[in-house]
Amino acid sequence: MKIRDAKSTDAKAIVAMYNHFIVNTTITFEEQAVTESDMAQRIADVQGGELPWLVAEQDGVVLGYAYATKWRVRHAYRFSVESTVYLAPPFAGKGIGRLLYTALLGRLREQGCHLVIGGIAQPNVASVALHEALGFQKVAEFREVGFKFGRWVDVGYWQLMLSGAMPGDAA
Repeated sequence: MKIRDAKSTDAKAIVAMYNHFIVNTTITFEEQAVTESDMAQRIADVQGGELPWLVAEQDGVVLGYAYATKWRVRHAYRFSVESTVYLAPPFAGKGIGRLLYTALLGRLREQGCHLVIGGIAQPNVASVALHEALGFQKVAEFREVGFKFGRWVDVGYWQLMLSGAMPGDAA
């Protein structure tokens, strides 16, 4: 298995994976399936914003993906990002998510990111366990912030400090 930067040609595999979660779970709050061209644009937008979008691939098959987006648009938030990781269901629980997330966090550190925020729709025991195993700490929970499949869904937030230095400090 290798972890590499996503390409626009990965959009088809990513859409197949992601649409499963849209249609069947509250893990994502999107409610309409995403097209391949929409996903290719999302990949381009993330990478064009100087942030990583990675895929785990084995024998030409995309097993999962992870990426980071800006936390907020105001300039003072520029060192904080929100992370996302998804795996194709057959590959969950095999350590691939941890490898992807570790690679993503390494890239974010290299790029000078200070804080990573993971939002997790509740309940999601596996995602909480992954985040906490990587050192994330729960910092908030919003009750009934999303409405999907006829019910209210809570979202918890976990954060991980990547650096203690102030921007511009000498290493």
